[in-house]
Amino acid sequence: MEHVVKWKAIRDQAIVVTGTTVYIPQIIYQPYTEADRVRYIEKADLKEPIIFRTAHPDQWGIALEDALRAKMKDLLDKDDNMFENCGPSVSIRLQWPGYRAWTKQIPTMDFKSPKGPITRAKLAKNIANCVKRFIEEKEKERMEMEADRRWRVGTRHIRMEDLILVSLHHISKGSWQPQLRLRTPLSEIQLRRLQAQASHSIA
Repeated sequence: MEHVVKWKAIRDQAIVVTGTTVYIPQIIYQPYTEADRVRYIEKADLKEPIIFRTAHPDQWGIALEDALRAKMKDLLDKDDNMFENCGPSVSIRLQWPGYRAWTKQIPTMDFKSPKGPITRAKLAKNIANCVKRFIEEKEKERMEMEADRRWRVGTRHIRMEDLILVSLHHISKGSWQPQLRLRTPLSEIQLRRLQAQASHSIA
């Protein structure tokens, strides 16, 4: 399917200057039944991926920490309108390895005066808030039995500050999924966990 090809292609196309080239290995969300897959994917008018490009340096991706704080002077085309003719809200979906699928709705409109579609900058901030909420919720949960512990989220593990938002993909009617890469190397995140365990055992 074309949207799957575009999802996979991002990793080859993306220009990376800061952070790592390691992406969170999400599977692409799809509805459970064959009928729903036809209705919500094959017959849906899936839009092109939204890319978050920045200047200084020129690369693909904005740190979620910057997006959350609205530090987006380097985000290109930040005032472009997003989600025109997409209904009042869309679902942001995360298929994070080791955890149950997670979804949250975000508005497609900005209710400031005059009311209009949200901008690329506002969208980046909304996605950052979604990821922050996901990490806060999942930190309290156990990972699935067979899960790769490297992808664990939480204060001592992968934090929102460790992530860069590269793109957002229309993966079924009304649903979009962000492509995230690591800003912090996995080895550093692992070290953080070991240091936390060591200080905990000393205490």
